[in-house]
Amino acid sequence: MIRGLWAAVVFWLSSAGSLAAFDETTHKIVEFDDLDGWEEDNHARALDVFLNTCPDMKDPDWQALCALAQQKPDPKPFFELFFRPVMIENGKSALFTGYFEPELNGALQPSERYRYPVYRVPPESRVMSPWLTRREIESGDVMHGRGLEIVWVDDPVELFFLQIQGSGRVRLPDGRVIRVGYGGKNGHNYRSVGAELVRRGIYKAHQVSAEVIKNWVRRNPVKGRELLFHNPSYVFFRRIDSVPAGEGPLGAMNRSVTAGRTIAVDPEYVPLGAPVWIEKAGKDPIHRLMVAQDTGSAIKGPQRADIFFGTGDAAGRAAGKLRDPGRMVVLMPIQRAFAMLTEPLP
Repeated sequence: MIRGLWAAVVFWLSSAGSLAAFDETTHKIVEFDDLDGWEEDNHARALDVFLNTCPDMKDPDWQALCALAQQKPDPKPFFELFFRPVMIENGKSALFTGYFEPELNGALQPSERYRYPVYRVPPESRVMSPWLTRREIESGDVMHGRGLEIVWVDDPVELFFLQIQGSGRVRLPDGRVIRVGYGGKNGHNYRSVGAELVRRGIYKAHQVSAEVIKNWVRRNPVKGRELLFHNPSYVFFRRIDSVPAGEGPLGAMNRSVTAGRTIAVDPEYVPLGAPVWIEKAGKDPIHRLMVAQDTGSAIKGPQRADIFFGTGDAAGRAAGKLRDPGRMVVLMPIQRAFAMLTEPLP
């Protein structure tokens, strides 16, 4: 799943062969006093988010800490006594982007307005990979008359970006809201349409955002449709009725994520469910304890994170603007932290 447009563009730029690969990963324990803003954070809020997913962590040291956290200890001493901050690096600079849960307008029956279907996974795509391309799915008849539609929406561009985000909400005409989540894909690799606009010379990389792409596609409907076909990957969905509309979408741990406290990470470096101290620089700095509860296809490396901003247009605008440096420090159980050290302590 691609998390955030900037994440997709950055992933394309970094995988285009212009950057050297970094093989050596280092681990260093830092002090809590070295975490800028640690004293001022709302540790109780961070503990609540940690408790949302820690029961699903399987390793004994995490299970022990989760059991202790469920006894509702004083939050700040809990983190300081039982964790150590570990700086994990591989030579690449830290980069923060944002993602959100889009909200679309739709209906449970098609009409002149609501005529763009959100599909369930067709059975044959599960056994044949890659299956049909985006162009073949949207231009042909293979999906018609099979009852695979979950809902119909009123905007094909917003539907395209719903697939990029991987989950979202659909507001029905009577005010009800249904949620859809990632159900599968057609097996084709994701290709960034933002990167394609840059390649064509239409925009510079720093100019590309979700809103810029949406506006360009709408101003150029024929060329815009062809641009969207540039990405052969197609995401199918499933209806999620188990999550109340007021809660966040399901993350990689199959639990609701929390705006401003959940990040998507690379699980090769950061355990899912781990608390992570964020120091995001830039125009609107964020220094906060968050929890790694999600992943993303474009989130690669130990100093790479996607911050969840919430649901709807305002969250989307905030997430789309984010592309900032900083650093992230993972809070690890004490014994695990010391076992990870690249060099032994003096």
